[in-house]
Amino acid sequence: MLGLPFSVMPARIDESLCKQKDPKKLTSELAVKKIEKVLEEMRNRLPWWIFGADTVIAIEDKIFGKAQNRENAASMLKELSGREHQVITSMALYNGREKNIDSRTVSCAVVFDLMTEAEINWYLKTNEWQGVAGAYRIQGLASCFINRIEGTSSAVAGLPLREFYVMLRDNGYPYGA
Repeated sequence: MLGLPFSVMPARIDESLCKQKDPKKLTSELAVKKIEKVLEEMRNRLPWWIFGADTVIAIEDKIFGKAQNRENAASMLKELSGREHQVITSMALYNGREKNIDSRTVSCAVVFDLMTEAEINWYLKTNEWQGVAGAYRIQGLASCFINRIEGTSSAVAGLPLREFYVMLRDNGYPYGA
């Protein structure tokens, strides 16, 4: 990615416990909770840096998380078909030297083409819908159905790279150290 010395330690949290209705506040809360979970699990060997992120899809007041099953994924894709939606990604960075968490949110608009039933069924067979917000991966075959993106396209994939770099820089991350 950016040539950064990060190790990956996925933090599993129960996302259903977050009852936040605002998608920006929800993703921010989830990103911070992931950091808190890692801090809790590492207790005596606290790292200098921990990064957490979360992404949701929103249309008006409706939030789309990860599809629970194929039927749920089909329903999400039908709702996204032919419409504009927001992709909201929040990033949180724990700085062990400063003992603080910096949280930032990036939002962009994505417009899907109108998808036929056959296209939705074809996409569902790829299983790319599993484990991702809104039941699609822009970096995969769903890119065939995306008409337009307004904003940072890497945010749609779940990590807004430029904003991540700026966050690291602003927090004094030691590049090259």
